[in-house]
Formats: sequence, structure tokens, C-alpha cells
Amino acid sequence: MEKPIKIIKYSGDVVEFDVDKLINSLKRSQASDTVVQQIVEQVEGQLYDGITTKKIYEMAFKMLKSKSRVSASKYKLKKAIMELGPSGFPFEKFVGKILEMEGFSTNVGVIVQGNCVQHEVDVIAEKENKHYMIECKYHSDQGRFCNVKIPLYIHSRFLDVEKQWEHQKGHEAKLHKGGVYTNTRFTTDAIQYGKCVGMLLSSWDYPRGNGLKDRIDKSGLHPLTALTTLTKAEKTKLLDQGIVLCKELHESPKLLEKIGIDNKRHKKILEDSEKLCSVHQ
Repeated sequence: MEKPIKIIKYSGDVVEFDVDKLINSLKRSQASDTVVQQIVEQVEGQLYDGITTKKIYEMAFKMLKSKSRVSASKYKLKKAIMELGPSGFPFEKFVGKILEMEGFSTNVGVIVQGNCVQHEVDVIAEKENKHYMIECKYHSDQGRFCNVKIPLYIHSRFLDVEKQWEHQKGHEAKLHKGGVYTNTRFTTDAIQYGKCVGMLLSSWDYPRGNGLKDRIDKSGLHPLTALTTLTKAEKTKLLDQGIVLCKELHESPKLLEKIGIDNKRHKKILEDSEKLCSVHQ
């Protein structure tokens, strides 16, 4: 029996290579079974003890991009969200867009008066009797998790804001909640505390089946940073103008002209953005 290959995760942990995880991540990109099999065989042929998950991802992404740009864009979703930096504000806008797609009216980056002091809040979301105060914790490093200090701090701010909200007319029957959205993951303690005090927690893969990756698949709201047809500089120009979604490019093609992209490239970019907007059933 062959000795299992040991790989190094983003966190620094050493684990055995799990081919099923690679297969599942490739299948999520909606690549065909044939393409998935080809890539898995090629990757397995290049593995060695001590290889990083980052290196494995780069190998698989390069192979996938040569076969299907759109599948490659879907495969790089986690990395694309990391590229919504460095300020974190595009991530706040992105979270606001997801909540809008789910029927909420939102305000991003607002000053809210609490009972004791004012607070700068990333996203205020309202729908029917729901009134939420959400903080967005963006990390550019996959190895950084949200520990229990984050929900503890956010909850204390929320309690101050909630006291003020409760004094407002029409809020008697409203459900007020505080929440934390992160593009990485929560520690076990952070989840335990958040559940205990009734916070909304959303990370890359939490809650199970309804984390960010699942909500993006359901809504088709892929970040424009996922597009392989745009350069890093072009993505930055669009983010600087407050554009965060492929959908926004598809709906307003003149945005490409505005940042100086020549007409020859428009078709490919818009084709890919339209396909990425299609909802993964």
C-alpha cells in the first residue's frame, strides 16, 4: 500500500492529501466529469510530501483555465473574494449586494447612534420586521480565522445600538439582531458564543449549506475579481468605482469602456460575466 502524501494547509497544519476534496472543489466549478478526471490525474502525478494546498490549487486552476475560463472563475471563488481588498470596503458592498438579492434593503458604511456612543456600521439590513446590524470582517489571508473576540466586541456594540433602536417609533415589533460576516472562517468558540447570544454568523462555509459560497451559487452574485479575462489593474479600477459584481458589468457594459478596455476584449469579458451570473442549481 502506498504511503499517503502529506500536504501543508494555509493554517500550517499538516494533513493527508484527500483526493475527494479536490474532486468536490472541481465539481463545484461545474467542470465536466471528463475534465475533472483529467485534472485530478495530472495533479496526483505531481504531488510530493510537503506540497502546500496553495500549490495544489494553483496547479488545478491553471489546468482548468486552459479548458474552461468560466469554470476556472467559479473554482477561484474563495480567492476572488480575498481579492476584494485591501481596504475591505468592497467586501462590505459585496455582502450588502447578497442581502439585497435576498430581499433586504441595505445601507453600507453608515454612522448609527447608539444609546451611549455613535458607531460606524458596515451594513444595516431591513426586511419586513427584521432589522440587522452587520459587521464585515475581511481577511486577505486564508489562514486567519475570526476568533471569539470578534463576536464579543460586535455584540457589545450591537447592544448599545439596539437600546437606541428600541426607543424608536415602530420598532416595538421588530426583530433586532447583530451579525458578523467573514470571508474566512470562525473558530469553534466564536460560533458557540454567537449561537448562545443569538447573533447572525456567516463565513465561507458556515452555516453549513448556507455559507457565503452557497449563497453566491444560489444567487449568481460572483465578484468581478473572479473573472480571468480582466487584469488585476482593471479589477482595481472597477473596485475603486464601487463595482463589485460580474452582474454589474453584464448589466452596464459601458463600464468596461469607461476604464479603458478596448472593444476587442469586451465580448469575452461580457460572455464570461453573463455565464457567471447564471444560477447554480
